Parts: sequence; structure tokens; C-alpha cells
Amino acid sequence: MNGSRLSEIPAYVTKDGSSIRELMHPASHGNVRQSLAEASVPPGASTFPHRHRESEEIYHFLAGHGRMTLGEEEFAVVPGDTVLIPPGTTHCLRNEGDEPLRLLCACAPAYRHDDTELLA
Repeated sequence: MNGSRLSEIPAYVTKDGSSIRELMHPASHGNVRQSLAEASVPPGASTFPHRHRESEEIYHFLAGHGRMTLGEEEFAVVPGDTVLIPPGTTHCLRNEGDEPLRLLCACAPAYRHDDTELLA
């Protein structure tokens, strides 16, 4: 199989504080231009405000509910919502529910720690 199985992928914490599993990433899977990860934010937790200088991101929400800050805008997110995050745009998530806020995160170019700038 030219892919991955979620059950075999260890989770790790990114610079923004979310727990992710890299479902497809150039460093592990042979793809070249993008990455796809499943991210999770625990109940009551928030990610750190941050931005990516190069990567465009797409978040697709799978479970839970919360609030997203995207630039100057703040709005509710629920399963089925999809959000575009242009490069250089400050963003963060807050889980307002009692279950993990789970989402798919697609990045192009692929996610890199050194492309993440944490903000106050």
C-alpha cells in the first residue's frame, strides 16, 4: 500500500500545542508537495496563536466543537466545516466541548516545524 494506517502512526505534539498524526508526509511516505495530518485538541484546551510563512492550510473538522480565530475573525467550528488558512495568517483553535476536537489538516507545501511562528 502506498499510504498509511492511522493505527500505526504515533502522535506527537506540534509547536502550536495540538496533537497530530501525520497521515501522509514527504519525510515518511514519498509524496512531494503536501502533507495531511489528523489533529486533536483536548476538551477545554487551545492551540497557541501561530502562523506559517509558506504553507497554505485547509482544516476539515471531524468531531467535537470549538472556536477558531483566523486573522481578526472568530467563529464556531463543528463537524463538516472546512476552513482555508492562507500563508501568513494568524490562527488558533479552542475546544469548547467535552470531547476531543478532531480535524484533518492539509498543508501545501508540507508541514514543517520551522515554518511555524508562534505569536503572543
